[in-house]
Amino acid sequence: MSDALLQVENLKKYFMVPDGMLHAVDDVSFTLDIGETLGVVGESGCGKSTLGKTILQLIRPTSGKIVFDGEDISKVDNKKFVELRPKMQMIFQDPLSSLNPRMSVSQQIAEPLLIHKVCPDKESLDKRVLELMDTVGLARRYVDTYPHELDGGRRQRIGIARALALEPKMIICDEPVSALDVLIQAQILNLLQDLQKEKGMAYMFITHDLSVVKHISDHISVMYLGQMIEKAPTAELFSHTWHPYTKALLSAIPIPSIKNKKKRELLKGELTSPINPPDACRFAPRCNYACEECFKGTPKLEELSKDHFVACKRVRELNGL
Repeated sequence: MSDALLQVENLKKYFMVPDGMLHAVDDVSFTLDIGETLGVVGESGCGKSTLGKTILQLIRPTSGKIVFDGEDISKVDNKKFVELRPKMQMIFQDPLSSLNPRMSVSQQIAEPLLIHKVCPDKESLDKRVLELMDTVGLARRYVDTYPHELDGGRRQRIGIARALALEPKMIICDEPVSALDVLIQAQILNLLQDLQKEKGMAYMFITHDLSVVKHISDHISVMYLGQMIEKAPTAELFSHTWHPYTKALLSAIPIPSIKNKKKRELLKGELTSPINPPDACRFAPRCNYACEECFKGTPKLEELSKDHFVACKRVRELNGL
């Protein structure tokens, strides 16, 4: 029996803009197992957040298939999705803009419980709100405070409590620590990991910070201009990095040592436009190893070793495979 909680097949999300069709997410496929964390990394604008929002149907996909918990949710109507919503939640990047400034902490956390009529009376509702505050490490004295009165870490704990309120099976974490300082980042990451162990949830963790994704993820998918170009288990990706873009990303991780002699993979050239992109490798204009063949047809993800997929026409040649 498969442990896959989420299966995404050939997912596309295009936006019509004045100059043509913008390919935000283009032919993305992956699976997410129960209790697993999938890290999705890439530069700003590569389509990470759009991918997460499309999976949750916050924006509708252009085409493709999304199977969640054994059910195809690609084309379900809004009424049906209200029933599915408790099982799949999202933690947003900016904890301040994702909260209602006119609602207190208790009102923010209680909102999903009220919408889905989880608690039969006010007494049980108040009790559940306090339980969620305890779970995420938010002191009860903040129950009647407002978002602007709190720091970023406490605001994000409200967002986590809201996501947990309906006991979901999956949470999409859209750069949940990027707006926080390093100490608070560590606290929030540890909290997310503890909650996952306790409740068995699956995470799709979207970030541009490779040190963060290495710490929290079981598998990592690297995105570039709407496409996934490398997927592998975390340890495998860091020990055997095969795509030139992934190598450049990893080489940019700072090493806290004056003796560090690690060579940087510097990228040059212009980004391919995501609007009406050509049928070619989208990374080729910036790739130090691109050849004429790279500009003829889009490379497909190919499994080069167990669970390690790469989309690059020269990958075997460059890595001696």
